[in-house]
Amino acid sequence: MPRIIIIHGWSSHPQDGWLPWLKSELTSRGFEVKIPMMPNPKVPKIGPWVECLSQVVGTPDEELILVGHSVGCQTILRYLETINVKIRGTVFVAGWFTLKLDDFDENEIAIAKPWLETPIDFEKVKNNLNKSVAIFSDDDLWVPLADADVFRERLGSSIITLNQKGHISGLDGVTELPEALEAIKLL
Repeated sequence: MPRIIIIHGWSSHPQDGWLPWLKSELTSRGFEVKIPMMPNPKVPKIGPWVECLSQVVGTPDEELILVGHSVGCQTILRYLETINVKIRGTVFVAGWFTLKLDDFDENEIAIAKPWLETPIDFEKVKNNLNKSVAIFSDDDLWVPLADADVFRERLGSSIITLNQKGHISGLDGVTELPEALEAIKLL
């Protein structure tokens, strides 16, 4: 039975939005599910977040499934650069490589900058990833829909585009995400 680890986003926590619902749905189906509290979520940093994920995963294997939201997706990508094992798959929700920074203040831009500017070894990530699905919303205030093309082209991800779900977070009123549950079934 696959192990599933869900990584929350920036300024978020394990009880936010659709995360508890997904954990409950998966647990009721017999999956082992963890949603760790990531370090200093208001100021996410690559090193501590990847290290936290690495500790929670322990030994990665072919039955591991990772689910991320927003910067949690970035964390998963950067974690996959550090291993040499092909995992079962990932579900990326509102993942990004670029951001619409118009509404960001200087502090938020400074926090986002390392995530945006530190290169990702897509070949290494793809080699460690069996399958992936990326879920986007057509009205996300921060993530351009064009980032879906990067997931499709660089990682071979299947793409799901939702209508009117914002950043697909608790702030947008998203408390259930059946598309993520269905995506996990496809991995």
